[in-house]
Amino acid sequence: MPTPSSRRTAIKNILTSTAAAGAVGSLSSFMPEEKEMENVALKGNINHSVCRWCFQDMSVEQLCVAAKGMGLKGIDLVGPADWPTLKKHGLDSSMCNGAEINLTDGFNDPQFHATLQKNYAAMIPRVAEAGYKNLICFSGSRRGMSDETGLANSVKGLAPLVELAAKHKVVLVMELLNSKVNHKDYQCDRTSWGVALAKRLGSEHFKLLYDIYHMQIDEGDVIRTLTDNQAYIAHYHTAGVPGRNEIDDTQELNYPAIMRAIKATGFKGYVAQEFIPKQTDKIASLRKAVQLCDV
Repeated sequence: MPTPSSRRTAIKNILTSTAAAGAVGSLSSFMPEEKEMENVALKGNINHSVCRWCFQDMSVEQLCVAAKGMGLKGIDLVGPADWPTLKKHGLDSSMCNGAEINLTDGFNDPQFHATLQKNYAAMIPRVAEAGYKNLICFSGSRRGMSDETGLANSVKGLAPLVELAAKHKVVLVMELLNSKVNHKDYQCDRTSWGVALAKRLGSEHFKLLYDIYHMQIDEGDVIRTLTDNQAYIAHYHTAGVPGRNEIDDTQELNYPAIMRAIKATGFKGYVAQEFIPKQTDKIASLRKAVQLCDV
């Protein structure tokens, strides 16, 4: 019969080995296996893209080569000047930009309507002519206005442009941004506000960019929210929470589960990586993120 001392030692050994196994299991659920570190064929269930601004130390040409090599289909947040480079590499401009004023002066404020309507009226045909579909837009800052006032103003500013977008088969896509950490006072900081605006506009040519990072910060409940509001979402962005860095096991979101939920909705748009790499080999970080999200 084992002594109390030997029994405690045995229990301690079991607990230690179980904890170690659990840690390995947890890590493996987030990190690609070593064989996946190199470029591998993607499954084709998710259309992968990457945001240009996160890799500013590379030229557009260099980013295109890297993106194409790992199986990405597009580059986000690229304007007309760089579209020829994307076309050279057979990549889509998956979320076009260049018509916005900035992130704070948006459609919720009538003082910016004239400028925005001029900018977007010029850009929408260019997006269509280039063979692209999505053009980003922003609500702008609240500046003390109520949700209702912001919605009413946004409808007035956007309605004629949505009509023009429909003629050119372009979609105006408003990004959901957090107002807690990164974009203080931004009005379209909750899915419910963006969906309310989409319902009022009543067009398939206005939808939302559901940024997983931003919405985790401001509202959480990511899987339920994106599932319930799938009809109004045209595009997704990723990043780790907190910090907006790599989407590995150092952050709180379970990206494989989120991607499976997106896939289950029948989503056919793009999921774009928008994290700021901390690792020295930024392309390796991007490759890991893409493979992690490739469900």
